[in-house]
Amino acid sequence: MSKRRKKKIVRVIHPSVNPLPLRLAPLYAGHLQVFSDASQKRHGGLAAVLFATPDSDAVIRSRTVPIIGSNELELQATLFALEQARDLFPDRPLALFSDNQDAVLRLNRSKTEGLEQDPVLQQMLGQHELGDTLANASVCWIKGHGSCRGNILADQHAAEAAS
Repeated sequence: MSKRRKKKIVRVIHPSVNPLPLRLAPLYAGHLQVFSDASQKRHGGLAAVLFATPDSDAVIRSRTVPIIGSNELELQATLFALEQARDLFPDRPLALFSDNQDAVLRLNRSKTEGLEQDPVLQQMLGQHELGDTLANASVCWIKGHGSCRGNILADQHAAEAAS
C-alpha cells in the first residue's frame, strides 16, 4: 500500500496597504511606526523598518550580527530599532512593533517596574543611551507572518541580513 503525500498548503498573505492593518492604524496615528525583527541563518540579522507617516516610504536599516539565542537576538532587534528611531527621527513619539512576545514583555516590564529589575537590559540600554527613547515609546506585539506590511518588510530584511 503506497503512502499518500499530503498536499502542501500554500498560504497567500495579502499585506496591508498601510504599515499597520486598518483596525490598528487609528490607535497609532501621529506616531512614528517602527517594526523590528531578527533572523538566524548563517549569521544573525537585525532589521528596523520605520514609517514617518502611514503614507510615507519605509526607511529600512539592517545589520548582521553574530548568532545568539533567538529571544536575545529579537531583543537586540528591538533595541536596534529604537536606536534607529532615535537617530533618524529625534523627539518623535513612536510605536515600536515586534512579533516576539518575550522581547515586548521584557521591555514593557522594564518600563513599568523600572530597569533595576533587569540589570542586563539596563546595561544594554545604557550602552546605547536608549533609556529616554524607551520611556517615551509604546512597545507593542504584532502577530508575526500576518498581513501587517511593516512586519513583512522587517522579516524580509532581517532574513537578508542573516544570509
